[in-house]
Amino acid sequence: MLGFVTIQDQTPGTGDRLLTAAADRLAAAGMRLAGAVQINTETSPGCDCDMDLRILGDDGPPVRITQSLGLGSQGCRLDTGALAQAVGRTESVLARGADLMIVNKFGKQECFGRGFRETIARALAAGIPVLVHVPDEQLPGFHAFAGDLAQPVCADRIDDWCRARLADTAA
Repeated sequence: MLGFVTIQDQTPGTGDRLLTAAADRLAAAGMRLAGAVQINTETSPGCDCDMDLRILGDDGPPVRITQSLGLGSQGCRLDTGALAQAVGRTESVLARGADLMIVNKFGKQECFGRGFRETIARALAAGIPVLVHVPDEQLPGFHAFAGDLAQPVCADRIDDWCRARLADTAA
């Protein structure tokens, strides 16, 4: 099952904070997690933040997925090589076994067939439920990928959804 959360609060970072808090609660309750949650660090007022991925189920350091392009730059700051590194570390965690996979975002890279897209598919094929945040602008691409496997999850029901999927898997 593929659960997706859309966030009504469009304040930057809301989805990231929501999934990070859920991952922390679920891990503390003993759930074996794989995936990645995003940590945003404001560098200075009015500037874009730095984005790091904390790989769930992995003791390694966070992966910085943004790059500094200099003042006045208009280009995309995503470091696709770093994203690939995060995906590889997530794949290693999945290979050891997980109850649930959480992915910080089904974003543009996933819509284009890159990023965590194949990892999500592998987890689902292995019977591991996946929870992901989907920004409104990526919903069409997400639905094209997920089809009937997609199930909306209310932000205030994330823990319940995850526990129910764990119970489904155990049954």
